[in-house]
Amino acid sequence: MSDLFAAIDIGASSGRVIVGHISEYEVDLHVVHRFPNGVIETNGSLHWDFDGLFAEVLVGLAAAAEHATAMDGQITSIGIDTWAVDYGLVDIRGKMEGRPFSYRDDRGTRHVAEVHELINPERLYETTGLQHLPFNTIYQLAAEQDLSGRQALLIPDLITFALTGVRRSEATNASTTGLFGAVSGELVGEFLAILDLPADLFAPLIQPGETIGKLSLDIAARTGLLATTIVVAVASHDTASAVVAIPAATKKFAFISSGTWSLVGVELQKPVLTEASRLANFTNERGVDGTIRYLRNVGGLWLLSESVRSWSGETPGSGAPVRQFDLPTLLDLAAAEPGNGPLINVDSDEFIAPGNMPARIRAAVSATGRDLGAGEAAVVRCILDSLAATYARTIREAAELSGQGVEVIHIVGGGSQNRLLCQLTANTTGLVVIAGPVEATALGNILVQARAAGAAPASLVGLRAIVAASHTTRRYEPVDESVLSAKTDYVH
Repeated sequence: MSDLFAAIDIGASSGRVIVGHISEYEVDLHVVHRFPNGVIETNGSLHWDFDGLFAEVLVGLAAAAEHATAMDGQITSIGIDTWAVDYGLVDIRGKMEGRPFSYRDDRGTRHVAEVHELINPERLYETTGLQHLPFNTIYQLAAEQDLSGRQALLIPDLITFALTGVRRSEATNASTTGLFGAVSGELVGEFLAILDLPADLFAPLIQPGETIGKLSLDIAARTGLLATTIVVAVASHDTASAVVAIPAATKKFAFISSGTWSLVGVELQKPVLTEASRLANFTNERGVDGTIRYLRNVGGLWLLSESVRSWSGETPGSGAPVRQFDLPTLLDLAAAEPGNGPLINVDSDEFIAPGNMPARIRAAVSATGRDLGAGEAAVVRCILDSLAATYARTIREAAELSGQGVEVIHIVGGGSQNRLLCQLTANTTGLVVIAGPVEATALGNILVQARAAGAAPASLVGLRAIVAASHTTRRYEPVDESVLSAKTDYVH
């Protein structure tokens, strides 16, 4: 067995540690540890339990070491990817101060106007190219009282620091802060100064594929990994890693990284910084090899998972449902619901926070003067119809604003398993949808590590060819809506 690579892949609702092996035409993945994630409320604010997450990371790395031993190999390197924008504050001694805030907390929203008084939105966009979201890092930082002597490490950088003691800011995630130059590829010192933020608030930038450092001796001892094991910077923004693993056979593709959120867009070689792009609220985020992920962050399967959690009687963070739901059956029932039903704005701020999602969806439909109908299936169909309609509109706008033609749509992540959503997306866009792989984020993470070790092709085209050769995908052709009434084996 040749070298193995470990991916720490954490999303807003769950995390996993995956071990990957690369051969010339194949990449094999083995999930060695899965664990839940979610926000916790403390003193009226929403936070991430970083200590709990890191404890799970160590359990996963220990499992990775055991797996490698069983395979007569060793873990060569580790890569970390998570969601974007959130950060922890670390003092001079390296101690983290409190729990990181979650983007689902509303503190950023309260400081948007304050930031825009100092840097107008037009200037922000022409410099950073970043979509306006009220929880962007720049607005969260404006809520801090005193940042002197402290450093902001985004969540994957915070995990890296805890593993190695080395502080770095990985570029793909740094590009989501609102303080990163879309053209320059550097943090914007002028904006830091205008906002009275320390010039050294962020650690030095590092690019995907560069080595961050070795595991600390303590971490190596606690996990059973070799002290020579290195941590490699991957595309630490999970969507950037997912896009690496899209099995595209053409440059003219659109992608939907579908999970808690849906990241919908196209891959470009340079940013689009026009006023029309700003008004359409598209973002320009860094990808691997200097590519640009030109996309819009839109609502995702959070609406569905929160609805199911509400129907099951489970309170956020409890993990103890009162009533069990069979999601495949629920999706079958949703498929049998009539088409052309009411739609909601899945991007609305009213759907960001947890708690009683079905009631909020019904209220949003009522506000339009339409009737949603009774039963859970009607709510599910409304969610999926609304997501598909939003995907179609977003892809059309991305193509128009960027000039990048789209011939096919690739859906990766958890949403690629939701066959009803994939079929509705094909129907609504009129384009072929290729669904899969599910674990695209971990695949992209591992492929970048393997490339850094000389065990995978140098180009994105080559990396994607490995994914296409070793992972099964499902093809969806646009069909007449009436076809959906037939019972099928939809899964989520």
